[in-house]
Amino acid sequence: MRARDIGIAIGHAATGTHNAITDVAGVRVGHTTLIEGHGPLVVGSGPVRTGVTVIVPHERVGGALLFAGCHRLNGNGELTGLEWVRESGVLTSPIAVTNTHSVGVVRDAIVAAKAREVDRREVWWSLPVVGETWDGTLNDINGQHVRAEHVHRALASASDGQVGEGNVGGGTGMVCHGFKGGIGTASRVVPESAGAYTVGVLVQANHGRRERLTVNGVPVGLAIAPSEVPLPSPRSTPWDWPDGEGAGSIIVVVATDAPLLPHQCRRLAQRAGLGIARTGGAGEHSSGDIFIAFSTGNADVAASPGERRPSRTAPVEMLSDDYVTPLFYAVIEATEEAILNALLQGETMTGRDGNTAHRLDPDRLLAIMSEYARRN
Repeated sequence: MRARDIGIAIGHAATGTHNAITDVAGVRVGHTTLIEGHGPLVVGSGPVRTGVTVIVPHERVGGALLFAGCHRLNGNGELTGLEWVRESGVLTSPIAVTNTHSVGVVRDAIVAAKAREVDRREVWWSLPVVGETWDGTLNDINGQHVRAEHVHRALASASDGQVGEGNVGGGTGMVCHGFKGGIGTASRVVPESAGAYTVGVLVQANHGRRERLTVNGVPVGLAIAPSEVPLPSPRSTPWDWPDGEGAGSIIVVVATDAPLLPHQCRRLAQRAGLGIARTGGAGEHSSGDIFIAFSTGNADVAASPGERRPSRTAPVEMLSDDYVTPLFYAVIEATEEAILNALLQGETMTGRDGNTAHRLDPDRLLAIMSEYARRN
């Protein structure tokens, strides 16, 4: 069940067909979900509540010209490959998200997948973009259960259309605002007067404090005390740190078909933080809040497959900055709704040591919002 299924529409802009990042033509998403075992934690054996999600930005990723930019709200996290994105302004790989201690194997597996595609005599290199959030409350994170085969499976399954959300892929073991979190997505189409461009967002939501959760401006988290819906167990997890609850992270991937240059992509990535703030996120000291945005608007400029030498110059198209503000609003709205979708699509999950992350019940959510409206 998603936000719009229960009548909650975030913002004003229209959504794309699937209200997902895949509404940007050419973008595909694949998941591998790993759920095994129950009971006490045995490092290396489980319980396992994790996975990997892959976003393939274009059918010719690495060959198409995909301008990109990134932003960091708080840096206690990882999104590999960003130095080259900052330096070149171009995205040259798929984007993957997983758990904190599996970033390396996912990165290496993406390189290996590329190696399978190219001639063994060809000279090439890859700096994959792989992000993480910490799922150790529910998952045997130190067991490092994500393997190369799981990444290859996610790549092979990547498709357009509807996107799985909640307890899937990299979001399997994630917790958001004290509820079950995970993968969420949403999209917006800006008005015809601004170009009718599409903006899609995908989040891996594992952040936030319960009491700060806000839905469409309503302080929902304050109304659902831990005595009503318990928080995940704080023992031996970051929720036991001085920051307390909220010591999590969120990765945000923004895609658009608007013809943006790298500095404009960077500005879009920055606006994801405002969508997070609208749900009550604050970029706490112990949180890793890292965002990347890319554009497919100049994808056809790059050399065609088999072309030995690229042209000396390329006719790049750029959206006038006079028309960029609607894209900012689209990122903000889609990020906020993607987080809410992650919460509503997440199902209650019990993981290691009996730790349980409860879903955000849609009926309870609507009751709180209705009561708030009557009082105000």
